[in-house]
Amino acid sequence: MGFRMGIVGLPNVGKSTLFNALTKTAAAQAANFPFCTIEPNVGDVAVPDPRLDTLAEIAGSKQIIPTRMTFVDIAGLVKGASKGEGLGNQFLANIRETDAIAHVLRCFEDDDVTHVDGRVDPVADAETIETELIIADMESLEKRLQNIVRKVRGGDKEAVQQERLMKDAMAMLEQGKPARLVEVDAEDTKQWRMLQLLTSKPVLYVCNVDESEAATGNALSQKVAEMAATQGNSHVVISAKIEEEISQLDAEEAEMFLSELGLEEAGLDRLIRAGYELLHLETYFTVGLKEARAWTIKHGTMAPQAAGVIHGDFERGFIRAETIAYDDYVAAKGEQGAKEAGKMRAEGKSYVVKDGDVLHFLFNT
Repeated sequence: MGFRMGIVGLPNVGKSTLFNALTKTAAAQAANFPFCTIEPNVGDVAVPDPRLDTLAEIAGSKQIIPTRMTFVDIAGLVKGASKGEGLGNQFLANIRETDAIAHVLRCFEDDDVTHVDGRVDPVADAETIETELIIADMESLEKRLQNIVRKVRGGDKEAVQQERLMKDAMAMLEQGKPARLVEVDAEDTKQWRMLQLLTSKPVLYVCNVDESEAATGNALSQKVAEMAATQGNSHVVISAKIEEEISQLDAEEAEMFLSELGLEEAGLDRLIRAGYELLHLETYFTVGLKEARAWTIKHGTMAPQAAGVIHGDFERGFIRAETIAYDDYVAAKGEQGAKEAGKMRAEGKSYVVKDGDVLHFLFNT
């Protein structure tokens, strides 16, 4: 299980440059990892995790398979898009299919790059797109509330639940606030997700700055940071130009280039990790001679469901999970050493998998 992040932004903010860097990075990874480009506006990249390389080296694994993250380049977003401006509602369907939104904001001054509104104001840009999504959600809910009336009158329990949630969402949207601010009870979570509201998705603001400000950010990115903090969203500072240059270099050249700029790692790595954290995702590992592999799960996932990420049969026939914490695996120099040190545990169905666990599942076929 990976996840899909939609990249949105107004024209001339660096969205396409960033996406091109992502897809070039993905293409470069193809030599070492399973890779496919699903369609021209979708890029599938590895989630960087140095722990996986360490585990593979200790175990002598022949192949390293990281977990994946999919970026979707969502085109056609301009002011009035919810009313059919630009490419109209085409972008809305693309956003609905994603797990989160990476909102690229222009945080650089450049007289040669025209801003669609004639000014550089990333906070106003964010508000423009948020407004379009709020309007689209309201129009969607109005239609659905009308269509569900008959079922509600007939006493359909599911319809009654849906109507209540839609009215809660509409009340929030009418205040000009996104649906993600609605407090949803655990028993309503499934139905809430089925509403597929655009503004219910978590947002990661991507501050696109000049190359000289990639390490420090600037006054504009600071404003975005303050806005994100008040909203409970995340932000990351990145230079799309730098990322595009790095995507064309080999690993050694990229490391030297980053060092010259005073950067410890590529911005894309920070972007991917920030997206991972935004969705409360974690990683567990399976390690052997054949391969060392990373698997993505939601925080709080129990062992049988974690096993099901590999194959449904693993979940259905789950017996137990032989578990070694990452630090213990490294300290003991592998599985055998961990066993001898008493660091391998047999965990049952109620075990909540922890980030970094090295797991081996036993199951009935």
